[in-house]
Amino acid sequence: MSKDQREIARKLRILQHADDTGHVAKTCRYFGVGRSSFYRWREAYRKHGEAGLVNRPPIPNRHANRTPPEIEEKILHLRSKYYLGPRRIVWYLARYHGIRVSDATVSRTLKRNGVNRLPRGTRLRKVHTKRYNKQVPGHHIQMDVKFLTFKGKRGEKIRRFQFTAIDDATRVRALKIYAKHTQASAIDFVDHIIETFPFRIREIRTDNGHEFQAKFHWHVEDKGIRHAYIKRGTPQLNGKVERSHRSDQQEFYQLLTYKGDVDLEKRLDEWERFYNFARPHGAFNGKTPYEALREKL
Repeated sequence: MSKDQREIARKLRILQHADDTGHVAKTCRYFGVGRSSFYRWREAYRKHGEAGLVNRPPIPNRHANRTPPEIEEKILHLRSKYYLGPRRIVWYLARYHGIRVSDATVSRTLKRNGVNRLPRGTRLRKVHTKRYNKQVPGHHIQMDVKFLTFKGKRGEKIRRFQFTAIDDATRVRALKIYAKHTQASAIDFVDHIIETFPFRIREIRTDNGHEFQAKFHWHVEDKGIRHAYIKRGTPQLNGKVERSHRSDQQEFYQLLTYKGDVDLEKRLDEWERFYNFARPHGAFNGKTPYEALREKL
């Protein structure tokens, strides 16, 4: 006998006992059931027969207010592929899909699907340091280099270097790939950002890497731009460019298949434009760097 059949038989015995004794209250006390349940069973039995005595789930399989499956799918895709947090997922859904959901809805969806915690290795160590923001575009540019390793067609390792500059006030960035990690590359990149950034640059801040030494330093100073070194062992002082490199890794390089330098430079240029003009930024509550720039100018 199945579980449903046993349940039907038990309810029939209770209903029959009440009919035989003519006393519902005593029957309910004898069998240890509530009178409201008894009357519900009796009404269901009169309307539907034994089928009415089968247990029903207390709530529907899908709650009426639960997030639709197609939205859940988009939330989980953004999380698993780009490691985006709840707030940035909200901004992406609103900007690119016209979908309005709350941070809490996204968080519940991630928790329900077991992806509310990022994989190990995707979080940076927390460093307690004072946060600051320049208010005028160009007053403070952070510059650094991201080391890249690709596999060539024959399986050989190919090393490339992404030079990155980010404006402290607006998070507008410039990116360029070089085959060599030298002062000559750094000098060329400085000339590139002077020509690229739509505002005057007053100061460039770097670490003490060999690519940023004397030749680079005096080239920057000769351009009328102050060059400052951060204190050794304190990368958090250039934290914005460091954080932007994590976004490069999660949202660009992990999705890239290396096909040669020409293709790499083309795709990096597309990523730079997307980052500056279309990517929602946490510092500006979902606005892009160029939207922040227009407000500040």
